[in-house]
Amino acid sequence: MQMAPPTEPAESSSPRANFLAFLASLFLSKIADQVLLFLVPLVVFQTTQDVGWSGLAFAVEAFPRFLSFPICGALCDRISPVRLMRWSQVLRAVICASGAICASVFGGVGWLIAVSALCGVLTTQGAMAREVILPQVFKKHRFEKVLAYSQTADQLGAVLGPVVAAVLLMQVHWQAAVGITAIIFVLADGAMTYWRRTTRVRLRPRETAQGNMVAAMKTALAHVIGLPGLRRLVIQAAGVNLVVGVTLASSAALVTGVHAQTAGYYGALQTAGAIVTVLVLMGIAHISIPVQRLGLAGFSLMVVGGLLTALSPGAWGYAAGYLLVIGFDKMFNIYLRSSRQRVIPTADYGKTTGVMTLLNNLTQPLAGLAIGAFATEWTAGRVILVLTLGMALLGCLSVLAGGRPAMAERAE
Repeated sequence: MQMAPPTEPAESSSPRANFLAFLASLFLSKIADQVLLFLVPLVVFQTTQDVGWSGLAFAVEAFPRFLSFPICGALCDRISPVRLMRWSQVLRAVICASGAICASVFGGVGWLIAVSALCGVLTTQGAMAREVILPQVFKKHRFEKVLAYSQTADQLGAVLGPVVAAVLLMQVHWQAAVGITAIIFVLADGAMTYWRRTTRVRLRPRETAQGNMVAAMKTALAHVIGLPGLRRLVIQAAGVNLVVGVTLASSAALVTGVHAQTAGYYGALQTAGAIVTVLVLMGIAHISIPVQRLGLAGFSLMVVGGLLTALSPGAWGYAAGYLLVIGFDKMFNIYLRSSRQRVIPTADYGKTTGVMTLLNNLTQPLAGLAIGAFATEWTAGRVILVLTLGMALLGCLSVLAGGRPAMAERAE
């Protein structure tokens, strides 16, 4: 099989500025994406005054993001991920600008839903391209440190995005807010352009002969099923997402209902969760900890957090559990991403990561459905307790799925 020649590596004149440009692109792109996520359910509800339509709009917006992971991952094994990431940002800017113009001329909230759904797929493509780029480009840095900084930029963008959206809606109509979102995507691409021009990225060779998408999915599933290390990671991530999903689905009701706290307290708790997450990520960035210990610590602390949210009679005990679940989810995520990049064969990294990401997240919506189906009969606390014990059980079962994964042979 013929291989395309690799790009020659070259050092940036300022490696620090180069890395910051990469992070700035991620940060700005995340803000713009979160603005769209914030606008859709709110604007639809304000327009229709119907919660049902708001929920349906959110589903239409979210499902394309969720379902496109395998295809977007497979594309990263066929096309340069740097090119895909830039296309993702440029096309999102074009779609936002076009949607804003069409909504202003023709009216109707459907334009906003369409814009967000299309941008959601492109957001997934950008995320998968970034996942493929990170372990190949920043090789001079400890990979866990690179992941910690990238997730910090992502987390800060996720926190600031709704704030930016709220401020925009206080000043302009939603059509103009979508237009401004296009400008933010352009700025994100500008930072990516600077990064690309100051570094010759050394990416792995790409295969000149490619099968179809069905063959790519079969290859990815064969890796997930056949490699013990990946089976273990999928089972562990499924358990983690049970607790993350049930925590996110029930937190507002438990804080303001069962624990009788104000909306302001709930907002402060969410802010505290973001702060704890950033502190955990900065600790990982500056302290070298073996990957396996990161995974064990993150998983164990999240189990403790789930038990606290389920069993604590008071608001402060619940808050402690909430902060453990939300804060240390990112620690486990670094373990997950770092471990799989050591196991997955380089040529199949994109397609296999895409399938894994889809499988990892299947239990999160299931946890939300469990709260809706059983909370009335069992109380939310009992549902959380059962799902937390389920997470612990899956953690034990993952040990039986295979021992410590061997590192795959990776092409340089």
